[in-house]
Formats: sequence, C-alpha cells, structure tokens
Amino acid sequence: MKFTRSDLLKVSPFVALIAGFAGGALALSPMQQPEQVAPPPGQGEPQLQLIQAGPLARQAPSNQGQVQLSFAPVVARVSPAVVNVYAERVIAQRGMTADPFFRRFGGTVPQDRIERSLGSGVIVRADGIIVTNYHVIEGMQSLKVVLADRREFDAQVALADPRTDLAVLRISVPGERLPTLPFSDTHNTQVGDLVLAIGNPFGLSQTVTSGIVSALARTEVGANDYAFFIQTDAAINMGNSGGALVDMQGGLVGINSMIYSQGGGSNGIGFAIPSEMVRRVVETAVSGGSSVVRPWLGARMQTVTAELARSLGLPRPEGVLVSELYPRAAGERAGLQRGDIILSVAGTEVHDDGGVRYQFATQRPGARVPLVILRNGQQRTISANAEAPPGGRPDPRVLSGNHPLSGAQVVTLTPATAETAGLDPFATGVFIQALDQRGVAARIGFRQGDIIDTINGQPIRDAAQLDRAMTQNRSWVMGVQRNGQHAEIRF
Repeated sequence: MKFTRSDLLKVSPFVALIAGFAGGALALSPMQQPEQVAPPPGQGEPQLQLIQAGPLARQAPSNQGQVQLSFAPVVARVSPAVVNVYAERVIAQRGMTADPFFRRFGGTVPQDRIERSLGSGVIVRADGIIVTNYHVIEGMQSLKVVLADRREFDAQVALADPRTDLAVLRISVPGERLPTLPFSDTHNTQVGDLVLAIGNPFGLSQTVTSGIVSALARTEVGANDYAFFIQTDAAINMGNSGGALVDMQGGLVGINSMIYSQGGGSNGIGFAIPSEMVRRVVETAVSGGSSVVRPWLGARMQTVTAELARSLGLPRPEGVLVSELYPRAAGERAGLQRGDIILSVAGTEVHDDGGVRYQFATQRPGARVPLVILRNGQQRTISANAEAPPGGRPDPRVLSGNHPLSGAQVVTLTPATAETAGLDPFATGVFIQALDQRGVAARIGFRQGDIIDTINGQPIRDAAQLDRAMTQNRSWVMGVQRNGQHAEIRF
C-alpha cells in the first residue's frame, strides 16, 4: 500500500523503507522550521467554537425530491473559512563555478532554487488562527495565506507539531473578525454520515467534493505517531492537505491529511485527522505553549486477537490487553493491572494500542479519564488522571573527546523524552538526539535516534554516566538499539 500526503508540490510516501544494521538505516536530520511565534496576550480574544449537539436523526432519502437536495447552503456557510496556504524556501546551489577564480575561465554562477509547497488551511479563530498540516509548511522560510475573498496575508507559525502532522498559523487582521469553522464532536460521527471535503487541489481555488465517512479510528495507516484517522471517499487530491472535512451541520470533522494512491490521484480513500486532536493542538498554540502536552497512560498493550481471546477464555475478541505498566505512571496509580483488558477510554471503545494512546492523548491535562476494563471476567470502571509522561526535563549533553561518540548530542531516555523523539517510552539508556556531521560519531555511522543501553557490559542509565564511560575507557563494547534491533559493537 502507498499512503501519500496530499499536498501539491511535496508528495512523498508516508511509509519509509528502513534497512537494518547491515544495510544501514534511514538518516533523520534536524528539520529547519519557521520561527515560532507565541500568540499575543490579551483579554476577550475570540474562542474556539465547538458544536454541542447530540446524535443526529439519521434518515435515508425516501423519495426522488430528497435525493435532489443540495449541499449549497452548507458550502456557502463553511467555505469562507477555508484558505490557501503557500510556502516556499530558497535552496542554495553550490558548486566550484561559484568561485571567482573559476568564473574568470567562463564558469557560471549557479542560481538558487526556490522550492514551493501548496496546501489548504482552516480558520478556527476569528482573530486569524489557522490550522493546516505540518508537512505543508515543513522547513519552509516564508508563508502566505490567501483567503476565500482573494486577500493575501503573510503568516507566521504559532506552533508546529510534526508528531500529529499539524501546524497552527497566525495572520494579523487587526479590528476584523474572520469567518471560522466550529469543531464538531466526532464521538457522534458514524460510518455512512455525509461529509464534504473543501480545499484547493492542484492549486485550484475553493473546490468542494462530497462523500461519506467510510471508516473510523484507522490506526493501521501509520502516518503519524497518533494515527486515528477518519476515512472518507470524498475526493481528496494533491493540494487538499490541511483543508476541511465538514459534516452537514457545518462543523469541522477533521483536517484532510493523506490519501491512498498508486499514482498520486484520488482513489476514493482519503484520511482526515479528527477534530479532537486538532482542537488540542490549537488550544496549546493560542495559550502560548511551544509544544503539545499529551497525557500518557503508561501501559504497554497488545490487541486481543481471536487466538488470544480463546487463550483468555473470552467469548470474542475485544479490547486491548495490558502487558506491562510503567512504575508510578497514570495507569498504575489508577489501579490498572497487568492482564487487565481495556474496553473503552473516555466512553469510546478501543481495539488496539493506537486507539488507547489517541483517546488518552486527546484529553486535557488534569482531567479524570474513565477506563472500562475487564478483570477476571468482570467489568469495572476506574479513573486515570490525564498527565504528561514523567521525566519531562531533558539533559542534553554534547560528547567530546577521543572516542566513537564524539560529536553526538545525547539525552537520557525517560517516557517524556522518548515520546517526544518517537522512541519506546519503556526503553532505558541514552539516545542520540543530534549529530555533528563532521564529528566522529556521524562519520563512523551512528544515527539520530540510536539508543546506547550498555557500555562494556554495564547498563547505562543517563547521559552523565555515558559521558564518563566514554572518556574513562580506551576500548568500548557498546549495546546499541536501532529500529527495534539490538547489537553489540566493538571499538
């Protein structure tokens, strides 16, 4: 399968082919981001809107007249809040012909290349707060937003969150209230509901396509760290990234993010990030936060398959089995035990680890989250506190000296630092956060994200211990984890 981001000029598969130690691994390099801008303080600022509505009275068309009804009233209400997002950066072209010496002999000066990205966005606050996909603005140096009325504004990044593929932009509109889209509560969304996708595919302005919700809670796509997508058959194409998926009440169901495609065109399988996650990211941005605090349950879990259900004596596969608990994390303190089966989180059924992580991560920090669990054949409800993973104060340390890790910036692994880096929060040791490409560590093949857990047979617990072990020894046997594989490397 090939899952493709749906922006216009920056199309790439979400599924990267990762080689093992023998063949090397995909190198991750620090991403250049536009300057992050905190929102201005002040009272009486426009608030995020949320549609508070119960389940809709769903009814299939009963006559030809109902089939011929139009979506035009919904489109007229919501389309002014959907915008174009233009981003660009200058790629410097280097070569020996740029040297004045070679120019004397007819060499030409290479011209800098401009890389552009085009996507869509949604206005969610009347004072100029816009949400789009992170991959639309990733690494870009200048951003421009074009409203539905064709006015253009320079935009700044209020918050970029690559882990959810969301970014929040701000444009300055003093004394003006822009049209906005309220957030819909997707807990009421059902498969088969009518939805509209609004965006700017292929650079065309204000294009509307219709379809239905094809599936909910798609966690197997693997497009970001909190995959829990709404799937739709409304046509989504390149350039739709960051646009709106709306329901028949005119509420924002999700942000269109990705399509399944063999050739880059729409095959009727598109994916949107649900509004609950979008709202959490936007709330963080407008409150002045520089990063999103995502509550963490602190449980390692596995899906209850048919085979596992039989071994547990269950009548059918359901829920998610708790196989490990992090000491003193939210789950353990709530009374969760190994062997418990989590059936629902905050009133929503869960079927895999991704569903539990998403439902817990979208809760506001400090909230009490009800968990329905199955223990010894009996259902019970416990409440867990929505709180950030422990160990949120990283201790980055740049290693130097005559040893193999010279030039590596390392950080102690904690649940918080591991979650931020996309690593296993239960892992222990120290991971490489960044590399000086001219340093020894980069030259001999270490990669960003590598985890060092032992030196000469001794467990490594923090960055300071690793620093001492590297400087005090003259030979090293290093235990290294990469992409789920472990090896001992001798130097």
